[in-house]
Amino acid sequence: MTRITEKFRQIKDEGRKALIPFVTLGDPNLEETGRIIVELEKAGADLIELGVPFSDPLADGPIIQRAQERALREGFTLDKGLALIAELRQKVKVPLVLFSYYNPLFAFGFKHLVQEIKRCGVDGLLITDLSVEEAEEPVKLLRLAEIDSIFLAAPTSTEERIKMIADYSSGFIYAVSRMGVTGTRKSISLEVESLVKRIRCHSKLPIAVGFGISAPGHVKQIWNQSEGAVVGSAIVQCIEENLGKSDLAKQVGNFTRWLKGES
Repeated sequence: MTRITEKFRQIKDEGRKALIPFVTLGDPNLEETGRIIVELEKAGADLIELGVPFSDPLADGPIIQRAQERALREGFTLDKGLALIAELRQKVKVPLVLFSYYNPLFAFGFKHLVQEIKRCGVDGLLITDLSVEEAEEPVKLLRLAEIDSIFLAAPTSTEERIKMIADYSSGFIYAVSRMGVTGTRKSISLEVESLVKRIRCHSKLPIAVGFGISAPGHVKQIWNQSEGAVVGSAIVQCIEENLGKSDLAKQVGNFTRWLKGES
């Protein structure tokens, strides 16, 4: 049983749902990223997604694009990011999911990557642009290493594709709330409930919904429909708004508590 599976079982036993914040590794620098991750756990994050900076992030909106640019300007490399994760794993207990495009992982060497993320304590891998039709070999390597493979299901996904996503996924399935790039939104798409129901026809895995979730009302709405809410752009925007402040990590923690309805 992976750490992600254990966490979702624990959350279910406690009669609640998961909050899953996303941050970009190296934004605004690796040292600050480490402080933010520690603070997110203190603030009640159940899992944390760690985005790998990439120069051509096609699925991301301007907020996360700017975060990736900041990280790359600071000299981020995947080796440095994994070293930070290994260091953090000594004190951070929540599951950590690496969130990336395939290009930087391919450049790193996928077999080598799987060995390294296992060593560093990464619990799951989500590759945004890895087609499920081409996922057999990567998933095989991840399962041998007992690392969860997480895939995206979108409102436009066919029933056949959702079934394939269910077959290749472990840990949880990430349901994309709407089409388009990442970014904050004023409301949650009405397509979410229908998509979650469609996924449930093919899988008993927990479902976490992301894209556009940026307020406590959004989180509560998603919790009513699924096992978890993923908050990315809103967290990254909070980081951006507090750049240069000595209490940046604390501000991100306070924002996370607000999302959970605690302040």
